[in-house]
Amino acid sequence: MPILFQKIFQKTPFTRMIFFMVADILLISFAIWFAFFLRFEGQIPSQYGNIIQTVIILALVFLIPTFYFLRLYSFSWSYVSTNELISLGKATTLGFLFLGVTIYISKDFPFFAGFPRSTLFISYFLILLFSGGIRFAKRIYLQLFQRGSKEEKERTLIVGAGDAGEQILRSIQSSRLSPYLPVGFIDDDILKQGSSIHGIKVLAGIKDIPEIVKSLRIGQIIVALPSAKFSVVKKAVEMGRKSAIKKIKILPPLSEIINGEITLSDIRGFQEEDLLDREPILQDLTGIEKFIRGKAILITGAAGSIGSELSRQIAKFNPSFLLLLDQDETGIFNISEELKEKFPKLKISPLIADIRDKEKIDQVFHNFHPHIVCHAAAYKHVPLMEVHLEEGVKNNIFGTKIVAEVALKYKVDKFIFISSDKAVNPKSVMGATKRVGEMICQVFNKRNSTKFISVRFGNVLGSRGSVIPIFKEQIKKGGPIEITHPKMKRYFMTTPEAVLLVIKAGSIGQGGEVFVLDMGNPIRILNLAKELIRLSGLEPDKDVPIIYSKPRPGEKFSEEILTAEEGTVATQSKKIFMARLSEIDEKKLNFHLEQLKEAAYNLDKEKIKNILKELIPSYRSGILQR
Repeated sequence: MPILFQKIFQKTPFTRMIFFMVADILLISFAIWFAFFLRFEGQIPSQYGNIIQTVIILALVFLIPTFYFLRLYSFSWSYVSTNELISLGKATTLGFLFLGVTIYISKDFPFFAGFPRSTLFISYFLILLFSGGIRFAKRIYLQLFQRGSKEEKERTLIVGAGDAGEQILRSIQSSRLSPYLPVGFIDDDILKQGSSIHGIKVLAGIKDIPEIVKSLRIGQIIVALPSAKFSVVKKAVEMGRKSAIKKIKILPPLSEIINGEITLSDIRGFQEEDLLDREPILQDLTGIEKFIRGKAILITGAAGSIGSELSRQIAKFNPSFLLLLDQDETGIFNISEELKEKFPKLKISPLIADIRDKEKIDQVFHNFHPHIVCHAAAYKHVPLMEVHLEEGVKNNIFGTKIVAEVALKYKVDKFIFISSDKAVNPKSVMGATKRVGEMICQVFNKRNSTKFISVRFGNVLGSRGSVIPIFKEQIKKGGPIEITHPKMKRYFMTTPEAVLLVIKAGSIGQGGEVFVLDMGNPIRILNLAKELIRLSGLEPDKDVPIIYSKPRPGEKFSEEILTAEEGTVATQSKKIFMARLSEIDEKKLNFHLEQLKEAAYNLDKEKIKNILKELIPSYRSGILQR
């Protein structure tokens, strides 16, 4: 019998559907015959033979199509749940209504004379029992014949005795190869404590985790609290660490679990995003699909961390065309192949180009006529740009100016410029070039119908060259982790937060704005490093030493998102604000841009810094700002 089940499980969805359809035909036929058998206590009168056959045929005619249209043949056998049972009840009830009405209408025909109506009720319950039983057969089988002894599985505590915890437990119990052995639930709800879910007891609250771990020899913890506040999840993780548990898995927020059904594949380790000491910032997606759908979107810098994530997110909202532009051929190849696989119906065009090549950029716009431009191409590494500042000026200022001018020429609907919190009171050349980019967008916004929008955000967790990947490499080598100063702070956000801010700002922007995100409080880099070491199952300054160098050229102790003069204006979108900007003197800007171009191509570094200081009075090169 187990071998038969295994062979059926490995079949395709079509053969599985045929299997269940044939099984239902046999079970419905048997249920109706058995109903008569029970009704007449094992002695069915001979005159009912033809009636039984007719009722079976009518039942199959009504029930099988009803089962099909209510999707009772399209479900996961491993994860069958009460939803399928409810659907079975609805389908059986509907089918028997048709059957009952048909028999009632035909009651005056001699053929149905003396028809025992009780057999319909008995048949109804037998079909529910038999068809429901066959659908739950795999779950019953897996729990009876699971592979792997209990000794091979790791004793696991599930934090959260709600719907998510129940679904995770159900997935574990129905999986033959699951490495988990659930031994208990943890939940702060006193009413749940002491109760059992699928035979597993709710033991205590989160604060009791260390005691439970010790007494039950727990090897790992699953935090199943996708709807809980970040502080609750963090407390559960901290209690797990306090118990010396190194294997702590966590469910992402429900917003990330698209279908609402939680399975073992949704469990992940404690990730970089969890280093943020705040709730995730979730953007209201209202209006975004209308903004993107059916439009040609050009993303410059599409091979970078922000550009590639922009491509992934925008692809979900059904643009008519996605143009991916970068000078990194390998990066562009990788992201375009990834998107072609995930979105086979989406038109994607990978483009290799330098944003400083005006003729090539013009050709791209002429050939494709994009409606929206997301300009993410930039040099972003502060210390490198302090050394090669002429390249930062050429790329971040004049590359931006070229793309913006061509966007104006072809009357693009919206041009979204990716800026940085380093553009505020800049101390670095990189920050200064980003501020000049914002100024160019402000001026160009007045030229024609193209709406220019700038978006500032902080450091993006896990982006290429950022502190997280650097720290990870240092931890992998056994340390030391190098931090420039113990007081160094930065604003951080996740890549999805940054990208959704860009898209949402583009959808609500009317032109000329600089949008900023409320990112909470800045995070001390030292604390970030210590937390990352602990996430790796190690102890700071014990397993991995932390050393201090000195601040590098262009670095601040802490970043800002606004100048003192700017202030903010609330927008219709929660957590997004608009900076109050002063007017830009276009003649002065153009004059200094001409000087900057000459200085950059003459490699005159001092002149570049002096011109940037004239353009941006708050720019203070080489002075550490506390």
